[in-house]
Amino acid sequence: MTWTELVMAAAPMQGDQPAVSDVRTGEVLSYAAFARRVGRAAGGLRDHGLRYGDRVLVDLPLGAALPVAVHAVAWAGGIAVLAPSGPARMLITQHDVPPAAEVEHVFTLRPAPGATPFAELLAGGTVEFGPLAGPALSLDGERLLDNDELATDLRRLATRLVIGKDDVVINAVSEPFRGLRVIDLAMTAGAHVVVPHEPTLIGCRVLAAERRATVVVAPYDLARRLLGDPVLRVVDERAVVSSLGL
Repeated sequence: MTWTELVMAAAPMQGDQPAVSDVRTGEVLSYAAFARRVGRAAGGLRDHGLRYGDRVLVDLPLGAALPVAVHAVAWAGGIAVLAPSGPARMLITQHDVPPAAEVEHVFTLRPAPGATPFAELLAGGTVEFGPLAGPALSLDGERLLDNDELATDLRRLATRLVIGKDDVVINAVSEPFRGLRVIDLAMTAGAHVVVPHEPTLIGCRVLAAERRATVVVAPYDLARRLLGDPVLRVVDERAVVSSLGL
């Protein structure tokens, strides 16, 4: 089972249960919608010329759209690069194109001159089977992480940071890749991830009470201040990438 297959494996059982709630945008992405969007966006990327091994810059904040974009690229056989600069075949961004990006095609979440709306990628066919192996992700455009490496590490992570399908996880991490890893981990278990608007102490406490959260993943300083809650399990965000050497 590849990286994206592992993340989507709970979709048939969880169906319309929430996978990712993005407090900033108000979007609630279900497991079924996630799997559907990943397959269709992958098909759309291929229709626009993406080929195996092509690089796609993904310049999005942590939220519901980020895992869809990254896994769609990987499912289409491309390499999602979480750095908004350098040469690549395509770019997926919110609105403004980073000046350092050297790309052929731009997809935006919000309308932008000369760009194709990301929503158009969802209008065509779907990719039923993604690549079995090969590079899928890069943080900086230099080091490549392949499907096997990401899937194997995700399984190991699941045995260390046990999360169940009934957990509600507040994803208060400091940067996109760690946040993506938290979403991957939680979705593998069938849990619900909530991404706060601002990952502050008060914000996390209020959100934990509102959403009846059971787990929070946060930077060390914030995690330390959240300790002591009898219901909330607190995880230092460094734990989700430690075995990848990042």
